[in-house]
Amino acid sequence: MAAVASATTAPSLDKAVEELAINTSAPPEKFIRKEGLGGSASELPYLDIPVLDLSLLNSSTPEAEEELKKLRLGFSSCGYFQAINHGIDTSFIDEVHDVTRKIFKLPMEEKKKYARDVDDIDGYGNDTVYSENQTLDWNDRLYLNVKPENKRKMKVWPEHPTNFRQILLDLTAKLENVNEIVFKAMTKSLGLEEDCFLKQCGENPIYGENPIGLARFNLYPPCPTPDLVLAAKAHGDASAMTYLLQDKEDEGLQALKDDKWYKVRIVPEAIVVNVGNQIEIMTNGIFKSPIHRVATNRERERTTIAVFFAPDTNSEVKPVEGLINEKNPKLYKSIIDYTGNFFQLFQQGKRPIDALKV
Repeated sequence: MAAVASATTAPSLDKAVEELAINTSAPPEKFIRKEGLGGSASELPYLDIPVLDLSLLNSSTPEAEEELKKLRLGFSSCGYFQAINHGIDTSFIDEVHDVTRKIFKLPMEEKKKYARDVDDIDGYGNDTVYSENQTLDWNDRLYLNVKPENKRKMKVWPEHPTNFRQILLDLTAKLENVNEIVFKAMTKSLGLEEDCFLKQCGENPIYGENPIGLARFNLYPPCPTPDLVLAAKAHGDASAMTYLLQDKEDEGLQALKDDKWYKVRIVPEAIVVNVGNQIEIMTNGIFKSPIHRVATNRERERTTIAVFFAPDTNSEVKPVEGLINEKNPKLYKSIIDYTGNFFQLFQQGKRPIDALKV
């Protein structure tokens, strides 16, 4: 998840990455990873990520206890689980993928109508340029603030396909329901009161008076040099929770664990769920916000959709008192508006959450 932060006066790309993919035989120098990629994507092993049946989480059955154990194991070991039986129809997810592909297939002149401003996040574009020395990501994206409603910038919400706007609102609402289930299950798995995370964020479930809901639609064009270029650089999410609809056929997501990179497997009809930095802070480091990146593909383009949820920007985020004791001292300082402070540190090559360590 990105933060709402201002870029420098450095220019953005003159062309969309999809145009570069068509018209160049090799990526421009600014996309080449000078530090290397740490091995070919095809050689990486798969990360062991629990698959959770969300329909069981809130029941009082032995099966629910097993799912809670898997949730805690996944979030404390690698920061992920894959959610099945999440209550969102496969046909609707197919619609989301369909409108995503149609948006990126619009004529370039049409897409430019929804281009983001140089100092903003909302809209169509590619990697925000913060410095002349920055290595860029091989992707185009459409970022849209969905919640709170007064943060929506409708001028950059595509009008075509005509069903796009409603599908985005429906997707966000459906994932909010999933998010509530996950939030309650997290507290239960830690032996805490159900609303312990909510209290520090405000009275309004889930995240306070003005919870943030942000959607990102991603296009990853083919890249002629996949061993030299990343579709998305290594990062941890500034969100509280992230929900990802992977491409249904082609892998790309990779996660770092114990200083080694792993591939994230595609599980049919599953939603990839990962902890964001703000939940790592709230859980005092018990749940891990994973460092992850996206690989490029030589032959085929990929599309994915991520939805991020985060607390009200006026809410104080801090470790829950019930998780702090003599054996487990407080690991993080409290902070207000974590996302607003995220990108400045991120573009300096630092893990932003590390700046809050006690």
